[in-house]
Amino acid sequence: MTFNRAVAGFYLTALLAFAGGLRADSAASPEALEFFERKVRPLLAGSCYKCHGQKKQKGKLRLDRHEAILSGGDSGPAVVPGKPQESLLVRAVKYQDPELKMPPKQRLSADQVGILMRWIELGAPWPKEESGGPDRRAPGLAVTDKDRDWWAFRKVSETPVPAVRKADWVSNPVDNFILAKLESGGFEPAAPASRRELIRRVYFDLIGLPPTYKEVESFAADDSPGAFEGLIDRLLAQPQYGERWGRHWLDVVRFAQTNGYERDGEKPYAWRYRDYVIRSFNQDKPYNRFVLEQLAGDELDDANRDSIIATGFYRLGVWDDEPDDKRMAEFDGLDDMVVAIGASFMGLTMGCARCHDHMYDPIPQKDYYSFLAFLHNVRYYDKPKYDKSSSTYASIGNNEWALAVREHGASPKETKVLIRGNAATPGDLVKPAFPAVLGGGRVDLSARPSGKSSTGLRRELAEWVAGEENFLTARVMANRIWQHLFGRGIVRTPNDLGRRGLPPTHPELLDWLARDFIRGGWKIKRLQKLILLSSAYRMSSRVQQPGEALRKDPSNELFWRQNMKRLEAEAIRDSILAVGGGLNSEMGGRGFFPKLGREVIAAGSRPGWGWGVSNRKDQSRRSIYIYTKRGTLMPLIEGFDYTNTAQSLGMRTVTTIAPQALMLLNSSFLDWQAGVLAGRVLTEKGPDPAGHPTDFVRRAYRLILSRDADEDEVEKSLAFIRRQAEAFASRRVRSTFRPGVPDAIERGFKGTQKPSNFFEGPRDGWEYFRGRWYDAGDNIDWVDPQRRPFALHKTLRLADGELSAELSMRSNSEGASIYFRGGNKGDLYSGLELLLDPREDRIELRRHGKEKEPVVVKSSPLELNTGTWYRVRVVLAGPEVSAWVGQGSPGERNPSLRATVEKPAEPGDRVGLSSREAPVGLSSLVVRMAGKTTTAEISGKKWIAAAG
Repeated sequence: MTFNRAVAGFYLTALLAFAGGLRADSAASPEALEFFERKVRPLLAGSCYKCHGQKKQKGKLRLDRHEAILSGGDSGPAVVPGKPQESLLVRAVKYQDPELKMPPKQRLSADQVGILMRWIELGAPWPKEESGGPDRRAPGLAVTDKDRDWWAFRKVSETPVPAVRKADWVSNPVDNFILAKLESGGFEPAAPASRRELIRRVYFDLIGLPPTYKEVESFAADDSPGAFEGLIDRLLAQPQYGERWGRHWLDVVRFAQTNGYERDGEKPYAWRYRDYVIRSFNQDKPYNRFVLEQLAGDELDDANRDSIIATGFYRLGVWDDEPDDKRMAEFDGLDDMVVAIGASFMGLTMGCARCHDHMYDPIPQKDYYSFLAFLHNVRYYDKPKYDKSSSTYASIGNNEWALAVREHGASPKETKVLIRGNAATPGDLVKPAFPAVLGGGRVDLSARPSGKSSTGLRRELAEWVAGEENFLTARVMANRIWQHLFGRGIVRTPNDLGRRGLPPTHPELLDWLARDFIRGGWKIKRLQKLILLSSAYRMSSRVQQPGEALRKDPSNELFWRQNMKRLEAEAIRDSILAVGGGLNSEMGGRGFFPKLGREVIAAGSRPGWGWGVSNRKDQSRRSIYIYTKRGTLMPLIEGFDYTNTAQSLGMRTVTTIAPQALMLLNSSFLDWQAGVLAGRVLTEKGPDPAGHPTDFVRRAYRLILSRDADEDEVEKSLAFIRRQAEAFASRRVRSTFRPGVPDAIERGFKGTQKPSNFFEGPRDGWEYFRGRWYDAGDNIDWVDPQRRPFALHKTLRLADGELSAELSMRSNSEGASIYFRGGNKGDLYSGLELLLDPREDRIELRRHGKEKEPVVVKSSPLELNTGTWYRVRVVLAGPEVSAWVGQGSPGERNPSLRATVEKPAEPGDRVGLSSREAPVGLSSLVVRMAGKTTTAEISGKKWIAAAG
């Protein structure tokens, strides 16, 4: 136990070494602004502007300007950013106030109310309105040559490699572009990173795992010219590479395995798409082929199993299985596809033109619907059905199915512009056509092949998106690759290369990379290797002498040094598993279910529904295989900023908040892995095989940080261990028992749980039982509060005699119980119970028998405090029961409770305990009967009954 906690301290040290002290950007994210433009502004325009817009402001309230919403009208501010429940707008649309019901004639649907609440939760983001921001476009204007001259919409130019003065720094053309900017600004590039820093950097960047101590030392000692290139080649060839870079892509395409919304049901076989992505990266599939397969894999001449699975891209978005307006929901689904294609492949915010001409980019509303026409024949997502008539699933042979795209047939559906994006108000008819700003052009519908089960329009779209002339596609992917190797993109807004996004810091370099990407056969590994071998990538992130460079360019816009990058949630978790030696490298499949706390499970509308149980081996797999349920993310993953599965996520925000440190210190996952690592440190020989504590410290440093500890670190670590040892020596040895599932639970999930999941505690020495649950309707079971889950010791027995124990209740406890002279009937307890109730300040002796509820034999007042250790002594002599509860010696005063009780009809002799709502700590348990004393002691994590 002592060293286990010491290792937990080492863990925190290691993870802080991985993590930079980065702060979140307080500005609204591009994703939040896009959510506003796609969902919120159209809703406000359609339901509110008539009475609260530019022309009319009833109650002096205007809802078409951000500052007006925040200042409010006669009743006060309409919105409190971040606090929907305190916002008058929410009260009005929920009809919570009889004097404030808006809109007055037609109440908003639950989904529409949810959109407004989500917007306010995000901080009520609103595009900048002040001068100096991107110019808003006047509605109805045609796309002009000036529009096409925006840097992102121009063709990729033949960019000459610039000459530089410091030519000996240049390793390849990437460096020319970086150095030319630095020299023109009077900057010097940072010194090279050390070889030990470099190997850790490239390991995390390419495979998301740390190198071993041996690998670091070997690379540090190898000064051959090709050592780094050889290392890159080895890492690119490892299967872990696809898992690392596949995770980046899954962010971009809004991957999840469930539908979202209230029920958040599973998308069966969505995992096949994830596995396809990993395979594609490992195979170094050309990126243009990767794009083709996802957009039209079923329509290709050489369509195969993988290309059909790839079309699952269309099915990854959120889906409401009971929409208020089915036709509107269908167009919401099509909009999700348009937005995902625009953001993922072209870096365009297409969704902003659904209801009106794009406010910033040259994308008229008509162009949006012309683009949507390529997809209009796609069948609406539907519930799982595995046959030829399925809307959502396709056969991939051998009675296997894949989440895939299906169309209505070979004849395309008519597409009309929807006025204000409303499906109930169709406007002009449009034909499939590409955005005018990118060259435009319609498709010759007569040239489509006949006899197909689809229109072929998606293939036309895919070939245009993946074509060499679509310069955006290459630019966007080149920028994404740079982003993950340098900590930020050449364009900081990777999903928005339009006028609302940030301009590139090195536009010539981005164009050169995009053209090189195309000429190199769209090979991702080739482009990565080129960047990795540059001197720019190999620079140190250290600011060795803070001065002019830091003053002139504090945010490192010019890349005069490498950026410090905090590891993402998955890399943090995977590294913890790796250094402990327990990382399970199994690939593929549906994934695994991390163990969730009862509070997390309880947060669902149907607690536990759709969640499963995985064993420890499966829970040791890489984080990319965590079952991704939109409404229930693993707290460790969510806490480190993976929070958005509803839309394309080009870049994760990085926050530094207190719960992150607490999770690294106290979470059940870290506690488990600290024990695993401690075992490894204790069993594997280190530099000093004699087993001195110094050896353990040195071994821990080698495992966690892949380096040797210096003498100062060794001394501080030993001092830390001594302090921990002293603290543990003075600390009461105990085990903790706790309720493992919420009081209300979905019946299917309940059926997957072992008895030891209902009431959790030490496995050795104890037997666990579910208690009584009853049907509450809607497939939900509620626990009987009087017959909760419980544990019985396997060997301790007590009929007549004495029982003593020491226990403590947590701060939110509603009570703890000691069971004696009892047993079980199935999952129910039968026998006597001593209940300690801190809410009512009393103790009760209760009898569990044939009655539906336990019978209270005797109740006595007694002040009880949570967080306090109490000594409990119970003496049984025939029908007489005496109980002492207190903090002193239980035999020095009168009993706290004395009663006469009839023996149960079927008497038992087992001993156990239970708790209500919160954990209970048990420090000792002793039984004295017929002159024999039996003590249940904690040895490690085992309870051993020893007779004395």
